[in-house]
Amino acid sequence: MKLENYESFPTDLYVLKQENIIYPFMIVPIFLDSKKDIKAIKEANNNGKLIFITTKFEENSIGTIGSILREVSLPDGKLKILFQGMAKGKIKEIKKDSFATIELIQKEKYNKLEIDALIDTLKDYTTELSRLNPMFPKDLIKIIDENNDPDRIIDLITSSLKIEYDKSYTLFSMNDINDRLMLLIKYIQEEIESSKIKNELARKVSKNINETNREYFLKQQLRMIQEELGVDNNRNEEIEEYYKKLEKLKTKMPEGAFKEIKKQIDRLTKMHPESGEYSTTENYVDWALEIPFGKFTKSKLKVEDLEKRLNSDHYGLKKPKERIIDYFAAKELVELRGKEYKGAIICFVGPPGVGKTSLANSIAKALKRELVRIALGGIDDVSELRGHRRTYIGSMPGRIVQGLINAKSMNPVMVLDEIDKIARHRGDPTSVLLEVLDPEQNTNFRDLYLNFDIDLSQIIFIATANDIAQVPAPLRDRLELIFVDSYTPNEKFEIAKKYLVPQEMKKHTLKKTEAKITDTALKKIIDEYTKEAGVRNLRKVISKLMRKIAKELLNGKEKVSINVKNLEEYLEKGYGGIDEVDKKDKIGVVNGLAWTAVGGDILKIEAIKIKGKGALTLTGSLGDVMKESARIALSVTRVLIDAEKIKVPEIDSKEPYYKNYDIHIHFPAGATPKDGPSAGIAMVSVISSIFSNRPIRHDIAMTGEVSLIGDVLPIGGLKEKLIAAYKAKVKEVLIPIKNYERDLDDIPTEVKEGLIITPVKRVEEVIKKALI
Repeated sequence: MKLENYESFPTDLYVLKQENIIYPFMIVPIFLDSKKDIKAIKEANNNGKLIFITTKFEENSIGTIGSILREVSLPDGKLKILFQGMAKGKIKEIKKDSFATIELIQKEKYNKLEIDALIDTLKDYTTELSRLNPMFPKDLIKIIDENNDPDRIIDLITSSLKIEYDKSYTLFSMNDINDRLMLLIKYIQEEIESSKIKNELARKVSKNINETNREYFLKQQLRMIQEELGVDNNRNEEIEEYYKKLEKLKTKMPEGAFKEIKKQIDRLTKMHPESGEYSTTENYVDWALEIPFGKFTKSKLKVEDLEKRLNSDHYGLKKPKERIIDYFAAKELVELRGKEYKGAIICFVGPPGVGKTSLANSIAKALKRELVRIALGGIDDVSELRGHRRTYIGSMPGRIVQGLINAKSMNPVMVLDEIDKIARHRGDPTSVLLEVLDPEQNTNFRDLYLNFDIDLSQIIFIATANDIAQVPAPLRDRLELIFVDSYTPNEKFEIAKKYLVPQEMKKHTLKKTEAKITDTALKKIIDEYTKEAGVRNLRKVISKLMRKIAKELLNGKEKVSINVKNLEEYLEKGYGGIDEVDKKDKIGVVNGLAWTAVGGDILKIEAIKIKGKGALTLTGSLGDVMKESARIALSVTRVLIDAEKIKVPEIDSKEPYYKNYDIHIHFPAGATPKDGPSAGIAMVSVISSIFSNRPIRHDIAMTGEVSLIGDVLPIGGLKEKLIAAYKAKVKEVLIPIKNYERDLDDIPTEVKEGLIITPVKRVEEVIKKALI
């Protein structure tokens, strides 16, 4: 295949983009992995067509026209081709599918005498460069001597020079032989000067070193380079700057901090900048001088502002808001009287998505202080909080000190998020928090990296947790627990309508005239598309709807209204939220109530009796406490049968009725771990049901621990459990009498009005209410 086969240029060729310039004289292997390139190259080769290779696929870019000498398919799906450059070309017009109209660049005429003189000069410089630079190919001189084509000589030398891409491309794209030679001579002169400087530096160094000590040679060479560049002067200026910064902070920092930082700066002046210890010490000084000593946010605490902010940012949460305002009212009063308030640290406890971190954000905004969030989930190393000792490579201050540096203030609001998720299998970071969160100790907190005391007493610490039981008791004692409970469906509706929908509309730049979600659609989303205690997933669903609306508007619609009828067009079919209870009374099936980290749920309990010898089988991924509770429930039921408080069928056996049957109790959703004693009365009910052959009411649910003598004991998580019962359309709920007397005020009004809440003291009352 020859260039002459093409009768005329310009013509359309396939364009292959490469990182390096390929010159017309070259024969080079090229590896292709793009399916599009492989297909096009194979077609070109099969049809005997040329291709065009360039580094820039744009109009007027210069490249090389050439042919494919050989193609080889590789096992990994790639294609190897052997490309032979023939002539330079230019992209005149870009076509579809990586094709372009290529214009052949004709060689310009030149004055042979003038060009020969320039080539002789070029050869002289090239010879000198090959002498100075051992990396320059020696045999290139011979090839140049044997060649008469000036363009080929220029391309040969350019391809051997280690110069920047822009310079290479400029030289390649030029067509005037005279200009190309002049520019190439200039580049070679620059390379010659650079090689001379390098050789001179190497010569100076070689006088002072031992030839056998390679490491020392490299260090000396580096030192000579630094002297040439004036690096030593820069180092002295940096150290002087450190001293100035330290002097400015002297009156604002503790004496111990001043002494330690000054000591490390003094050490820097005596160290060699190439030593590893120098960079470690320099990093330390940089960190230490970044600490905002003496910088405080001076806004005064006003409870009125805090109350307004909390009410504007959050719907509901009446009790948590009251507790927060009480806490800061006491703080404001103490500070107005000129004393320092040393109350306990606030800790918001509740399921995910109920607004714990958001409350902390509102507090920071109301106080006009910087907010620092430290995520504690998964931390298992004390050094993450207290800092790493400087003996370790990559050591740095702990997250507490880094938080102060990021806030640029010594009194920010610092949120210790997920304090219950701290890992304690390799260490116990909670031991550090004992000091950090204790007002009596945190005035002298020592970070191991800094090695001096820092006063943390001005920081407002706020912790958050999902399960406070996971927090060690000594740390729990230092916390003022504020429980943020689950939202009711009505509260979620109000939050969605007043906050989530407007916020997401603003985020997606949607106007009220363009998008609307009806109230009934919102309620359906809450009931059937989210199953959570908070509103985090609800926000995600609303955000998804906004994206769908945005797409509809781009497709030409002027307004999109989402209602109950068309909701499934925008969202996949909902999973139904909490399932409603069965519509039919059954033997051996009871509705228990469970508390989880994401809210309450209906816990169905199933039981059957099998002829046997009175054995008990439990399934459903149960914990030890729940297994013990099941055994207690069986014993209590047997006592009631013996006392004839539960009527059982008569059988022909000398043994008690229950000794003739094995019991199997199962808790569905077997992959989900379950534990706790609060299903005690539910298990008594279901065992009593199968022994007496009496069905249990389908519209009743219950929660309560049972004692061995049949008393109903109080349980936790009552609010979440009752909300779950309300969502599941339960009619009546049995709860321990102590919970009824103690916790009923915390239950939302809509839940109390939608349920019959019946207190029970003994299991006999439970059986009387539950069994038909």
